[in-house]
Amino acid sequence: MTAGEDRARERPVWLRRAWGSAARWADRASRPLIDRFRASLQLRVVSSTLIASTVLVLIFSFVVAGSVTSGLLTERQETAVEETLNAVERAAEQLGAYTSSSDSALATTMQRIVNELAEDPVYAPVIVLRTDDGTVTRSHPASSEAEPSEKLQADVADRKTAVQYENFALDEEGTMPYLVVGSYIDLTLDFELYAFYPLESQQDAISLLRTNLALAGVALVLLLGVIAALVTRLVVTPVREAARTSQRLAAGLLHERMEVRGSDDLARLAGSFNLMAENLQSQIRRLEEMSMMQRRFTSDVSHELRTPLATIRMAADLLYDNRDDFDPVTKRSTELLQHEIDRFEELLQELLEISRFDSGFASLEVDAVDVGRIADDVAEGLSHLAEDCGVQVTVEKPKRRVIAEVDPRRVQRILRNLLSNAIEHAEGRPVRVTVAESDTAVAVAVRDRGVGLKPGHADRVFDRFWRADPSRNRRTGGTGLGLAISLEDAKLHSGTLQATGEPGKGTLFVLTLPLQAGNRVITSPIPLRLDGPRPGAGKEATRATQD
Repeated sequence: MTAGEDRARERPVWLRRAWGSAARWADRASRPLIDRFRASLQLRVVSSTLIASTVLVLIFSFVVAGSVTSGLLTERQETAVEETLNAVERAAEQLGAYTSSSDSALATTMQRIVNELAEDPVYAPVIVLRTDDGTVTRSHPASSEAEPSEKLQADVADRKTAVQYENFALDEEGTMPYLVVGSYIDLTLDFELYAFYPLESQQDAISLLRTNLALAGVALVLLLGVIAALVTRLVVTPVREAARTSQRLAAGLLHERMEVRGSDDLARLAGSFNLMAENLQSQIRRLEEMSMMQRRFTSDVSHELRTPLATIRMAADLLYDNRDDFDPVTKRSTELLQHEIDRFEELLQELLEISRFDSGFASLEVDAVDVGRIADDVAEGLSHLAEDCGVQVTVEKPKRRVIAEVDPRRVQRILRNLLSNAIEHAEGRPVRVTVAESDTAVAVAVRDRGVGLKPGHADRVFDRFWRADPSRNRRTGGTGLGLAISLEDAKLHSGTLQATGEPGKGTLFVLTLPLQAGNRVITSPIPLRLDGPRPGAGKEATRATQD
């Protein structure tokens, strides 16, 4: 392949690169303007008004200029034709006696006629008189440049009075437009007369008209733009005030109100907005009071129950330790009592933990630990539950240790809740726990292939006391608070806890935590997809930023 062919193949690549660079530069340059245009209602209204008024002014200017130009030229043409016909009659009186173009006095007479006509201010300053055999007499020193068009000469030869618009350089001022009127002189010896009428005054009038129309059009467009801006401002200002007030209300400043001016539609809008804000403030306060009362009730009840529960626990432990001395019925009752007290203690502990989250007293005890080791410990601790349910639990983790600055107790509780929940819903199918890390984050995924989640349930699994299937038998006797506490634990670490699932395909929970305490997670090393790639493959995709 030759060098020329190589260059021919490379050129489109460079052109495409240059075009792509230009397009990206244009996009970056125009993006602020486009964003500003989209964000400002006043700018859009004013721009639309300016564009529409400009189009209308241009159309009006073209119509007016065309109409005036046509009127001036038509009037000048009618006058020129009339003057030319008068000149023809005047020339015919002096040329009627000639019967041959060879007459020696004819040229002198023709020159005298064109000079007299050219000097008379009534007629055109440039006159061309010619015989039908081509003898031409001109009235102007530079009139040799004045030559009618062939079409005009043909029309005049057909014994017509015809006109022509053309530019000629007949004066020192340069080229200017002329109206040429040609007429046939029907005598024994036929003649043709052509009168050149300058249109300088008409051109000046038309230029002045166009200039005035342009200035008036620009002033009108600017005036309409200013009017549109002022009118739009009257409407946009209350809307902007409503938007700012809404933002303040959303930020928690419930006392913010709009100022009501006058009694028009905008004033009624402001009044309605203020009434809505007052109702929202009242409802929010009432809900806050109810929520506070509920939290206080839960916290108080939880703390008050600890003392009688401790007494009941002591008595139950005494009975449980001596259960072999009882008859079978009493022994079974003692075992059931011990089991239910364990469940009650677990519920009470979770209620106390929830109350700490609600009151803002929850804190982290951070330590640098191996998250993979925590996953192994949780799986080992739930091995008996997995055996009872006939579920095989596997833990996949990197060969090297995954060290993260986390609260080991809370991370262990999260994984225990996720894994026990997966074992309960796996329906005898395997459960996989996967640990993966990136440069700034660590993720633990718990995947089962059991009943799965119905559409919309993935957003509710972390709600307190919510269960996808309340009638389902549970081996662990869950309280409905485990996943809610796990989510709060993940948020306390500035991490995320997400869930997804499909009926019959199982469920996937992904816990993502920053490797260093104080960072926050942007993306996870493990994608939240049931059919996604094997976790842990993409370390570059994750980013964590310093708070």
